[in-house]
Amino acid sequence: MNTLNPLQEAVSQIKSGHTLSSDSIAAAFRVIMSGNASDGLIGAFLGILATRVPTGEELHGASGVMKECVERISLPNPDFLLDTCGTGGAPKTFNVSTAAGVLSAACGVRVAKHGNRSRTGRGSAEILEQLGVNIEISIKQQIRCLEEVGICFCFAPKHHKAVAHVMPVRTDLGFPTIFNLLGPLTNPCSAGRQLLGVWDNSFVLSMAESLLASGTCRSAVVHSQDGLDEISISAPTRIVYVNEGRILDETICPEGVGLQTWDRELVTASSLPMALEMFKAVLIDGVRGAPREMVLINTAVSLVLAEAAENLSEGVEMGGDAIDSGRVAALLQNWVKISNTHT
Repeated sequence: MNTLNPLQEAVSQIKSGHTLSSDSIAAAFRVIMSGNASDGLIGAFLGILATRVPTGEELHGASGVMKECVERISLPNPDFLLDTCGTGGAPKTFNVSTAAGVLSAACGVRVAKHGNRSRTGRGSAEILEQLGVNIEISIKQQIRCLEEVGICFCFAPKHHKAVAHVMPVRTDLGFPTIFNLLGPLTNPCSAGRQLLGVWDNSFVLSMAESLLASGTCRSAVVHSQDGLDEISISAPTRIVYVNEGRILDETICPEGVGLQTWDRELVTASSLPMALEMFKAVLIDGVRGAPREMVLINTAVSLVLAEAAENLSEGVEMGGDAIDSGRVAALLQNWVKISNTHT
């Protein structure tokens, strides 16, 4: 039997207008991740799948195979770990999701931040490297960072090596594919709490359904009305909570948590040095204004998901106190030190 049959069958099914079952797309992904599929067939599959929104069942099946292939970090109580990884692909701010992860850790939440480099050159990996965090460390060192600092960084290429089989095709296609959605669904630490932003509103519900099927503890998928893959300080944001086997669709705005609406240009970085400057101004220097409030509102949702705060207003207050007390600056300093200490 031709080992490409499951992938060929998936292409045929999608071309015929059908969606795929969890088992069908999982079989197709196993062919892709094994390295036994041709670039042409992978391109056909990814291209035709990108013409529509994947279902929650499809995302669940595909992410399940990604999890089978991931280099895992085995930790006690992963259900209590938080990740703040988004899909990217939206207008760039200054890597607010990474800042929210760091600030959440300073508020006492254990954070397993999953991330990668960005086509813009301003992804979580680039920001953390500029701060001095060693992102190329071993699993043993990652665990030490989590235990001693409360946060670790899971650099995607080190954990998802089988994805290398599709990188040439993804690069040639030049547009987002289902893999852009799967990354945040496949945290190497199996984090049970996730703040997950998506670049288009059409993906919010499917991603939430996938999280629900995976048995996530308490997570949220967000997309703002001004097009961001994070909670905006400039417009209302759709937030779909996944909690205790239920999905709850809400809209939040800055004023609802005691903040104000700001012009999005005030939180937009056009270069890595500018993004780094804004990041440090908020978390290290305690500068007030739009960037700080953008980080606070994202942190507030993270703290509610982690059950560290009872509501968003309390989360905003906790985040502000962690900045103003210097706890987050101290955490960053310690993270840099521990991540660069070889064991």
